[in-house]
Amino acid sequence: MEKLEVGEVFTISDENDVEQEVEVIGMVTIEGTDYAAVSFVDDLQTETDEDIDIFFLKMDEDGDFAAIESDDEFEKVSAAFDEIMNEEGE
Repeated sequence: MEKLEVGEVFTISDENDVEQEVEVIGMVTIEGTDYAAVSFVDDLQTETDEDIDIFFLKMDEDGDFAAIESDDEFEKVSAAFDEIMNEEGE
């Protein structure tokens, strides 16, 4: 899979195998691993910025997205993403 671009929409399945469309709202690379910040397309169309649920997926060595398993990793990615968003907002 090629590198994702911000604004791309793709489909993921949740734990109940329900397919959801998500849109990439940001990308960050930490220690050589690519992470995508995504949000559900439905939320982006109906919610204000404060109400949008953002979650992170990491790209594994096969180019597939995997959930972030550990709280530590999530915190690290979330902090890095916040920094990027703050820089862009200035």
